[in-house]
Amino acid sequence: MMQQDPSKILVDSTKRLLRRNANRHLKKIVNKTHAADLSVVFRSLSLSDQHRLFNMIESNEQKGILFSELEEDIFVDLVDQLQLEGIVEILETMATDDVADLLGRLPEEKADAILKKMKKEGSVEVEDLLSYEDDTAGGIMIPDFIALREDTTAAEAIASLQKEHQDVEMPFYLYAVDEYGKLVGVSSLRQLVVVPPQTPLKEFMTPNVFSVQTDMDQEEVAKIVARYDILAVPVVDATNRLVGIVTVDDVIDIFRKEATEDILRMAGAGEEFVETKSILKSTRIRLPWLFASCIGGIIAFFIINHFEGSLNKFVYLAAFIPVIMGMGGNIGTQSSTIVVRGLATGRLSIRDIWTVVIKELAVGCILGLVYGLLIGSVAQFRYTRTMLALTVGLAVISSMAIAALVGSLIPMAFARVNIDPAVATGPFVTTAMDILSVLFYFTIATVLLGI
Repeated sequence: MMQQDPSKILVDSTKRLLRRNANRHLKKIVNKTHAADLSVVFRSLSLSDQHRLFNMIESNEQKGILFSELEEDIFVDLVDQLQLEGIVEILETMATDDVADLLGRLPEEKADAILKKMKKEGSVEVEDLLSYEDDTAGGIMIPDFIALREDTTAAEAIASLQKEHQDVEMPFYLYAVDEYGKLVGVSSLRQLVVVPPQTPLKEFMTPNVFSVQTDMDQEEVAKIVARYDILAVPVVDATNRLVGIVTVDDVIDIFRKEATEDILRMAGAGEEFVETKSILKSTRIRLPWLFASCIGGIIAFFIINHFEGSLNKFVYLAAFIPVIMGMGGNIGTQSSTIVVRGLATGRLSIRDIWTVVIKELAVGCILGLVYGLLIGSVAQFRYTRTMLALTVGLAVISSMAIAALVGSLIPMAFARVNIDPAVATGPFVTTAMDILSVLFYFTIATVLLGI
């Protein structure tokens, strides 16, 4: 017997209790369920039911976590009908970087109104974070961290942790700074407690610190954290002054977000989830991404139309157009997906462009030879025309080889000129292959069949 999805059970149970107005049971469920699970429930509810559930949550901390977990459209609609005072009370329980992220989703006027009502210290930190671009280290960093002078002893550092740094969100590391606040070293909390109490930080800290600057792209920050297997990376300004840290939980969010964007771009569906959006908005997001396919189809139509006389003379040529275009499009998508993933994970570098392209071209040729023989054999068996079989076979080989070349070369070329390679895949590669496949097919047919 197949086990039911816990999320589906929670959604169905919540909807049933809402219909029955079973508020007492609902309140018990809402306050015992993690906010991340509640966010899944909110996707399936009307705005009025979302407010009913939200008002049943007793803890502002729980409401804050829910804010962070909700999709942008749902969050904006939910907050739109809440009192500013209530929003401020919730936000003041949250980490500063999370507050900045949420305010960045709201209309500027509402965000400014909320900032004015927040406590001065918290609003200043949030405004500082909002001054950075959203997708940079500065935009995602936490301004709360543990930093002490390098001449501080281990005993003094422990006392400072107990008295002054109790509210630090993720105290993974203790950073050592000089008299100007510049980063000079790092120590784990384990190192801190195993050394003699009077040992100064500079004697047991690690002086070679992996750090990032405030303007570094968030994807590059995530790669550094993953590559060096660290729980947090310090963020410094242009003068090497420590201004914040990016923690591993933020890195996980970055990878998830970037992976989602790349997959949607490669599929030609925009850069954001469309499942919860209206029909009109979903259509508007996807419409421009399909324009390339439309233009490619029109060009392919004109190419085929140019050889209309040949098709009338050799009707069986048309039978192989779909398979030749399909094989080329598929291997092009495969190659581009492999390259985009390699670039995203850091396994491939733009310095490897010709190595990657030559390798994919070789793979495309081998696969083309295998499937060219197979499809050419089918053509020979069905029509018993050797030149037709040779035409189809060569068309498949050329289509798949060129598709592998295009699928690997375009993303690498885009990466070299600092354009996200994900935008080069999906409709762009398949459209290019539709045009080239048809062109090469009829060119080969013209030469071999004398048409």
